[in-house]
Amino acid sequence: MNTRPIRLLSGILTVGGWTMASRVLGFVREIMLTALIGPGPVMDAFVAAFRLPNLFRRFFAEGAFNAAFVPMYSKKSEAGEDATGFARDALSGLGLMVLLLVGLGMVFMPALVWATAGGFVGDERFDMAVGFGHVVFPYIFFMSLAALLSGVLNSHGRFAVAAAAPVLLNIFVIAAMTFGAVMGGAVITWLIWAIPVAGVAQLALVWGAADRAGIRIRPSRPHWTPEMKHLVAVGVPAALANGVAQINLVVGQLVASSTEGAISWLFAADRLYQLPLGVVGIAIGIVLLPELSRRLKAEDTTGARHSLSRAFEFALILTLPCAVVFLLIPLPIVSVLYERGQTDAADSAAIAGALAIYGLGLPAFVLQKLQQPVFFAREDTATPFRYALVAMAINAGLAFGLMPVIGWLAPAVAATTAAWAMTLMLWLGARGFGEAARLDAKSRRAAPRILLASALMGGLCWGLVWLLSGALQTDGLRYAALAAVILAGMLSYTVFGQVTGAFRLAEIKASLRRNR
Repeated sequence: MNTRPIRLLSGILTVGGWTMASRVLGFVREIMLTALIGPGPVMDAFVAAFRLPNLFRRFFAEGAFNAAFVPMYSKKSEAGEDATGFARDALSGLGLMVLLLVGLGMVFMPALVWATAGGFVGDERFDMAVGFGHVVFPYIFFMSLAALLSGVLNSHGRFAVAAAAPVLLNIFVIAAMTFGAVMGGAVITWLIWAIPVAGVAQLALVWGAADRAGIRIRPSRPHWTPEMKHLVAVGVPAALANGVAQINLVVGQLVASSTEGAISWLFAADRLYQLPLGVVGIAIGIVLLPELSRRLKAEDTTGARHSLSRAFEFALILTLPCAVVFLLIPLPIVSVLYERGQTDAADSAAIAGALAIYGLGLPAFVLQKLQQPVFFAREDTATPFRYALVAMAINAGLAFGLMPVIGWLAPAVAATTAAWAMTLMLWLGARGFGEAARLDAKSRRAAPRILLASALMGGLCWGLVWLLSGALQTDGLRYAALAAVILAGMLSYTVFGQVTGAFRLAEIKASLRRNR
């Protein structure tokens, strides 16, 4: 029996399940943040400060080591070479590099805030962001080491613990804000101190899991070996390519920082569309990269193509309906989920406008997570980096150029346009890899049918929102009304998917039974 689709789907479901838990808890975190603090100066300052470690995390953690380290480690492990020694050298070098980064960041924090949120200069948000940054920035050190160890676990097919680690951040933050609100203190103080503590817990979790799996990796004096030179040569462009999304967010933040509350609105909208992006796109990217690396090492072109095509179908099945819903009914979603406490109707309307624009780009953001492993598995990180530079230029040009025309929404339009440009370049660029990088006939037939099923579902949801408009604006009833719309959308999408031939429930159920 062909076990390739079983293992791939099993990994995606495992990572997706834990990522779903993390994103749902993260969404609870954002609901508490908007309710207890709300869009305004304090939340603007927190978002700007917390974005700094997240920006560098994409470069030094997920970016470089999921794209460069994982294929090299997977191939060494597959070939029976000293993969543990390679991981030890990588861990030691990474730790030293990030420790130096943290020291520089703590010293030059005012300059970092000025460079990423220049609109704060001259008002209270600047000093708050600098103070918050000094507390949360060390999180990057713990998170970078945790990302490397997670890559090791993923390479051995142990996806659960690595996928569960991000859940700890949300648990710690939610607990801290709850405690702060109950005790009557400053919630923001509890919030910022919970972040580095959570980083320590995440590192301890994955390090312990690696030990229990018999993978004993201990730091040592860094060695500049030929393998480390190759890792850096491959990792630098990979880190930059993977970090383009964060750079685009920083550009958007810089543009939006001149409007008080705009950073908070964009952040709240970003967190909503990040839910399906994290569950689908990131889960597929994490599982697909080591899978493709192993297939290419074994010269299994058919297996690589099959894995890519099934991941593509899975991504569209779960992503397109979310994009349609975000585009057609953003306000009911935002108002029900966010509008309480310090967040009012005007805030909801602003967030909904940004969410609709981000929804247009959601498929592109997810497909990038699918496409980049096609290059990274071949240790080609330079090509995605070149594409990322083009996309970054498009984003910056549109963000600054459209600001005088459409105001603070310019960053959302720019990010969506740049995402589609990046996706197009990746698809066109992958054609040179031959059959292994091409979608099979089954996935090409499924794509337009999935789009049709999603559109039909979106029309039904729009009609239900119109019928339930009164209930959606009534306290106590609005939660049930939104749940009814979502449930009807899920059921109708299942039916439309079957009728149009977009997917077959029998095939999905059979795969799930084989995974148990």
